[in-house]
Amino acid sequence: MAIVTIARELAALGEEVARELSRITNYKLLDREYLEKRLGDYGLDPQKREKYDEKKPGFWASLSQERDDYLHFLKTALFEETIGGDCIIVGRGGEAIYRSVPSHFAVKLVSPLALRIERVMKSYGCDERHALQIVEESDHNRKGFHKYFFSVNWDDPRDYDLTVNSSQIGPEQAAKAIDDFRKIVVDAAKEEAGRRRLAALLLGQRVVTEIVYAKKVPVHFLEAAADGSRIVLHGVANTQAAIDAALAAARSVPGVSEAESAIQVVQEFTVMP
Repeated sequence: MAIVTIARELAALGEEVARELSRITNYKLLDREYLEKRLGDYGLDPQKREKYDEKKPGFWASLSQERDDYLHFLKTALFEETIGGDCIIVGRGGEAIYRSVPSHFAVKLVSPLALRIERVMKSYGCDERHALQIVEESDHNRKGFHKYFFSVNWDDPRDYDLTVNSSQIGPEQAAKAIDDFRKIVVDAAKEEAGRRRLAALLLGQRVVTEIVYAKKVPVHFLEAAADGSRIVLHGVANTQAAIDAALAAARSVPGVSEAESAIQVVQEFTVMP
């Protein structure tokens, strides 16, 4: 099993390459349309999804509980879809979300600015000035999204296993190159380690879902770090009672054998709704 994440500049043929890669590998493709539907299944309405999808949130949005909801359910949807492996994820900070998964293979699609502008002019039917604005806005949003949600530099080549310049090759050749390199990098040992890591990540997400969204325990910035079936809770709460309730909820989640708290008590702490 392998998880391939594809980051892409606008008009660098990222979506086209992802579709071709899915075709030749038979990997499940998790693109924007697919993930939008999955997030909708969790109750996130289109306005909330649009506010955060590959964008840096504005000041007030960044302080909102909606921001945490979006990131939580994005990760949950991704981990649920990829627990069986063999998936391709387009954008959505996939290279940052799966950074700790040994069977993850991170790719970025790029192209020269002049070519991207030319492609946007053709696609949008606009002039060069407008095309440049579209490209610059897209780059700004994607850089801001990665920096705000994951504290990573979207442009750092060290965060990717392979960077492909699509100016000289088409989607078919790019997809084949990615698949060939993926076979070299992701071996059987990494696949097995990836299964274990994904299981731990998904268990942690399910614990947070139970505590925050099912039991509605008031713990803020909650994270559940899983090591096998053992869970350690991190976050901020106003009272010890909230921490005790969070631990009880965590222990009720199937697959959890032990739970402990590293939650900090900060009285009168609040988060915008």
